[in-house]
Amino acid sequence: MKPRQKRLAIIGGGLAALGLVATLVLNAFEDNLLFFFSPTQVFAKEAPLDRPFRIGGLVEAGSVKREADGVTVAFKVTDTAQVVPVLYKGILPDLFQEGKGVVARGRLGPDGVFRADQVLARHDENYMPPEAAHALEQAKKSQGSLVAPAGGYSK
Repeated sequence: MKPRQKRLAIIGGGLAALGLVATLVLNAFEDNLLFFFSPTQVFAKEAPLDRPFRIGGLVEAGSVKREADGVTVAFKVTDTAQVVPVLYKGILPDLFQEGKGVVARGRLGPDGVFRADQVLARHDENYMPPEAAHALEQAKKSQGSLVAPAGGYSK
């Protein structure tokens, strides 16, 4: 082989290796990517049925129901426009309360119930997850309401 052919072979091999690494990294990233959906988007069937995602909003007042086993909790997440029922089996965060911000990770069942495997709650009275705050603002805009969110949520 001539030196020029050797260089082209090395460059071609390097590009093939780089392409393989990029493919593997992007595939791993795709598998771990969790999209966020508001209850309005879930109601509009924009959320996937075949993969996990996050849903966020406010825990609807009066919706928290605890099962007799002590670890299964059913509650509803709302963005003030739509409501999505959530079923969670596990220990809820100490700051989980009705009327407060929440983000849950899990899958939407064919029955329309979101089965969460993780629930996150706000950490103080001035904070709401940015995705949840944005979803609430979008829901209020779609209702034509000019009322600002209560509690001084930050983005």
